[in-house]
Amino acid sequence: MALLPILSYPDPRLRTIAAPVKEVNDEIKTLIADMIETMYDAEGIGLAATQVDRHIQLIVMDLSENKDTPMVFINPKVTPLVDEKQPYEEGCLSVPEVYDKVERPNKVRIEALDEHGQTIDKEVEGLLAVCIQHEMDHLNGVIFVDYLSKLKQTRARDKVKKVLKVREKQGERQATRETQPVNA
Repeated sequence: MALLPILSYPDPRLRTIAAPVKEVNDEIKTLIADMIETMYDAEGIGLAATQVDRHIQLIVMDLSENKDTPMVFINPKVTPLVDEKQPYEEGCLSVPEVYDKVERPNKVRIEALDEHGQTIDKEVEGLLAVCIQHEMDHLNGVIFVDYLSKLKQTRARDKVKKVLKVREKQGERQATRETQPVNA
């Protein structure tokens, strides 16, 4: 398994529309494993293939407390089952350290394939309903900040730039420490 780089907002590749998966083969299964590892490493609860620059209809999620119940959705279709929308505080691995409220239907139907190519067809609500809609947006080139005002989008873009600069400096410091000789 391998950790995959996660694209950061406003990278234009995040706007790419994902293509359907034609076959659940070994390559897809390896990508699923890599995406799950990447999601756990980044401390996320969901990750769409678009976020790791693979533009296919694939989503991984794990909403469990112990991070031991990953879910896989291939070629997902999501249908809202209620008209009213509820606000949820959302964040995104592609928009680090930015959180804001987004209104979405609280109950949806998910139709997809799992990692074995078996059909999934279930009605869900709450966090799973919100999370699947958030990840579906990624497959359609939409990012949660698109639901926010232009001012909040600009603030999000600026904050992501700052976060990435800090992470880059931390990475440089870590690399310097790792290459220094150890005094015995």
